[in-house]
Amino acid sequence: MLSELQNVPFLKRSVSILMFAALLLGCSETPPFQGDSYADARNSGFAHLTVLYVPSDGFSYFDETGELTGVTVDIMHEFAEFVQASQGIEIRYTFEPKTRFSEFYSLVKNSSGGVFGLGNVTITEARKQELRFSPPYLTNIAVLITHESVPPIVELSDISETFAGMSALAFESTLHQDRIERLVENYLPGTPIEFSNSNSDIIEQVSQREDLFAYIDIYNYWRAVENGAPLRQHPPADLASERFGIIMPLDNDWGPVLSDFFERGMGFRTSRTYRGILEKHLGKELTEKLESARESVIGD
Repeated sequence: MLSELQNVPFLKRSVSILMFAALLLGCSETPPFQGDSYADARNSGFAHLTVLYVPSDGFSYFDETGELTGVTVDIMHEFAEFVQASQGIEIRYTFEPKTRFSEFYSLVKNSSGGVFGLGNVTITEARKQELRFSPPYLTNIAVLITHESVPPIVELSDISETFAGMSALAFESTLHQDRIERLVENYLPGTPIEFSNSNSDIIEQVSQREDLFAYIDIYNYWRAVENGAPLRQHPPADLASERFGIIMPLDNDWGPVLSDFFERGMGFRTSRTYRGILEKHLGKELTEKLESARESVIGD
């Protein structure tokens, strides 16, 4: 193409070269979100960090005053105070909401530098190949739910009979989808699987239909029942082995600093501050259940 431009008059050739350069620049990929690196912040004493989050009751939500708050949001503010006190670096955040988990995950993965993701993402070895994780900030309990009219199961094998003729509802692109698929394969082969993209939609659908079963995180179930949703939990299917972490792009160099924050002293999760955050946003009873789950997981 450049050789062909040599035969074009000077003015037209100059315009063509500029257009060609713009085309090349347009073809380069720009990270969807960026934030200041820790290396730069050490020199400047300031960092502007970007935080993507999936709106979630109790974890990242707007309170009655219109302020963004929640368990994960408060943890990020505690981290900022830790960095200011220990290293003299002032941190300011820009929070960006993303309602679809799959979009949120992809955007964090493809971003660059000081970008963080708050979406209650389960730490797995496979995900560690494409994302950087903080130490776990919560041990989750995944619960199997149905409409309250469905009889309770006593043992997991009861699903084959009790859920016969029902349909599964899976949270697409999450570990809950994997759980539902294994449950169907082991106990209800051939059961149709429907898909959803949000916790609120799953709660709404299961509340309205008596022919659905789904996995959901316990805090979502708990909050829904508190608000009057006609749901039933089936404890024999509870899974309390997964841990949530804050996610970052692989080139985010804040990872070691975030680890220091979680591991200081006896550990942030053993502190009164952490316990207070959970109780403030999740309530004392649910906090006790989640903390009991943490104690049951070796090494958490």
